[in-house]
Amino acid sequence: MSETFDHIIINGRPGGGKSELIDFIKKTPLEKRKELFHIGELAFEDDFVWLWEKFQEDDLWESVGGKRLFSKKHPLGYVQFEDWNTPNNLCDLVAAKFNVAIHNKYMSHPEFYNDHTLFIEFARGIVDGGYKRVYDILADDILKRSAILYIKVSYAESRRKNEARYQEALKGSILSHSLPEESLVRFSEADDWDELTGGKESGYLNLRGIEVPFVTMNNEPELKSGPELDERYSRALSLLKGLAK
Repeated sequence: MSETFDHIIINGRPGGGKSELIDFIKKTPLEKRKELFHIGELAFEDDFVWLWEKFQEDDLWESVGGKRLFSKKHPLGYVQFEDWNTPNNLCDLVAAKFNVAIHNKYMSHPEFYNDHTLFIEFARGIVDGGYKRVYDILADDILKRSAILYIKVSYAESRRKNEARYQEALKGSILSHSLPEESLVRFSEADDWDELTGGKESGYLNLRGIEVPFVTMNNEPELKSGPELDERYSRALSLLKGLAK
């Protein structure tokens, strides 16, 4: 078994702590990172980037007299059109882009996995089919190299963190990507994680016959730094690594 993860799929409500975990791992020296968290050199794929690109394309269409296709503008950014609140929506398109990006940039270069761990990050609410819909879109060979870490917070905590991020945005924090209210409700109010896992803290999801290990990490109360945060992350990732085959 490899010393480090190949792929960690990191899921959870917006504001739940996904970006904070990644920022923490980035700042952890490589040897400590490998020993405590089983993570090598870092690479990232986050579908929020592709959603944002589509919204910016709407700006370009509008600038040349065209009709916006995906979004409406909002003081905090954009809100996805309700017309896309159906199966086969824009969220499915960006989920499919994971397959292209991961195959082209990483899996076609096997040496990447000698010393790297790829984080695959996304959030999904029930309105877009939940996490199950994205897992159904991800290719088999990606899932076979993956383990899932779900960072769990309540909807109330997600809302609190989103407001805190808005305040940080006013000060220019790198972690300050807050969401408009409509988007927060869409991606955060309800998801299908507990249904998928039966409420278990850890185990395996059977996805098209592929046993994908998962761990649910409770991220409340919020911890900013210190040994308790080290222990929270280390426990969750060590448990996940123990499940990975």
